[in-house]
Amino acid sequence: MFWRSVVFKLWLTIILLVAFVLLILTVFLLEFFEDFYVQDAEENLMNQAENVATVLHQHEDEETPLTMDTIDQLLAPQMRVTVFFNEHDYWQNDFDTHLPAIEPSWFVSNEEISGVFNSNESMRKITTLPNSNAEIIIVGMPTVDGQGAIYVYQSLEVVEETTTKATKLILLAATIAIVLTTIFAFFLSTRITAPLIKMRKVAGELSRGEFNTKVPVLTHDEIGELAISFNRMRRQLNYHISALNQEKSQLSSILKSMADGVITVNKQLGVMLINPPAEQFLSQINFKKQEEDYTLPQELRQALQSVIEDENEYAREVVAQGRNFVLVMTPLYIGEEARGAVAIIRDMTEERQLDKLRKDFLANVSHELRTPISMMQGYSEAIVDDIAETKEEKQELAQIIYDESLRMGRLVNELLDLARMEAGHIQISKEYVSVKPFVDRIVKKFHSIAEEQNIQLTEQVPINLQYPFDPDRIEQVMTNLIDNAMRHTPQDGEIEVTVEEVNRELMFHIKDNGSGIPEEDLPFIFERFYKSDKARTRNGQKKGTGLGLSIAKHIVEAHGGTIYAKSQIDEGTTFTFTIPRS
Repeated sequence: MFWRSVVFKLWLTIILLVAFVLLILTVFLLEFFEDFYVQDAEENLMNQAENVATVLHQHEDEETPLTMDTIDQLLAPQMRVTVFFNEHDYWQNDFDTHLPAIEPSWFVSNEEISGVFNSNESMRKITTLPNSNAEIIIVGMPTVDGQGAIYVYQSLEVVEETTTKATKLILLAATIAIVLTTIFAFFLSTRITAPLIKMRKVAGELSRGEFNTKVPVLTHDEIGELAISFNRMRRQLNYHISALNQEKSQLSSILKSMADGVITVNKQLGVMLINPPAEQFLSQINFKKQEEDYTLPQELRQALQSVIEDENEYAREVVAQGRNFVLVMTPLYIGEEARGAVAIIRDMTEERQLDKLRKDFLANVSHELRTPISMMQGYSEAIVDDIAETKEEKQELAQIIYDESLRMGRLVNELLDLARMEAGHIQISKEYVSVKPFVDRIVKKFHSIAEEQNIQLTEQVPINLQYPFDPDRIEQVMTNLIDNAMRHTPQDGEIEVTVEEVNRELMFHIKDNGSGIPEEDLPFIFERFYKSDKARTRNGQKKGTGLGLSIAKHIVEAHGGTIYAKSQIDEGTTFTFTIPRS
């Protein structure tokens, strides 16, 4: 609003200041000119009185009418004169028709005016005529011989007219000065405040986060220096806010990309920061977000409250929906006082699974080695102790020892082979292979076993299809997958081997209608020594070393392909692996 603006306030200040100065100056000038004109009139009247006295003295021997004519010629038209030759003999002129003649008795009766007769001193006075409201200026002086007195007077209206003209002139000048001052003050205030208005506009843009507008430097005075400082401040704000935004964005990116969940709360347990992994954790413990506010579970709130109050770290493990989470909470300090807490949530499910796999690995290796070693030890003791009497019995025991040694060798070789693969030392010798004969040969090896278990084993492979891969390694993969399907498919079940080319990739599908794999186990089936639930294995037996799928995964990936499984409980499993042509 203009009335509240700096322009109006500065303009009004200048106007009021100038008006006050002009008012004081006008008053003093009016007083000065009024006194000046009164004094000038008195001096003029006194001069005229002296002239009359001189004329009377020079013509004292002449006739009075002639002398009076001479006096009339000396006086101005607005002046009147009364000459007393003595207190009873007088003469008056009558030029001023506007000013009535004064009775001679008034001069004699007025003590101040009649003092000229007695004191022989001149006098001057402003007074009011008797029987009238007219004011006059009157001066009096004695005659040269001292016997009489001369009074010259005129109306004060003459002086007042002159004073009025001077007053009008002064007021006109003051009015012109006020108008000019108004224009100048508005121009000056606008010029002074223009940079300030621009700064206010730029400040508004700064408050909205816009830092590109620059305040123009129009002058080199204090306002110009203020504009330079403002622009410098704008650049510094832009730099620091950009740095803060960059750090905030970097911190936000770090928090969002963290695998661990992060929750930051204030002293009132209000959530100040939460990242996606933490939201996922909260969703898994039946947590619901209410609009834009987070209400943490009561157990978590109590733990965070304890951390803030006791200023101690807190750690525990939580199991939610089959997954393991470790919560680590520490106080959040601002200065030396705990003003909140930070909770780090780490999903330890894979670590726990890997730890379980490690234990299973040790148990499986121990089990797989213990059985052949025990058998070899037992049968070798039978030979040493001559329990086997006949040659045929000794031959049978030696054959068992030999078979078990081969089994141990295969286990050790598979472990070494897997270790080399994991170390990246696998060697692939690719060659173009006719797919149909290759698959027929591998499937044919399992026909006898399939017939024994009454399992229908079929294949669908395109004819005249050749593809580059390592036949020995791919045979190892298919053997492991088909053997795995045979062990998990019940009697009267079906196993189907399908090969197709899709988008320049050779796809192998080994599908069975066996017991299936639980969904939660699918991510871990390619780990070493991982085996499905014993109850889901046909006849309740665990066969194999648990290394086949892990070895198959490394072989397929060495060819540049992928391997995965789809399964449903009690409906079957389909293993698929691909080999790219390039």
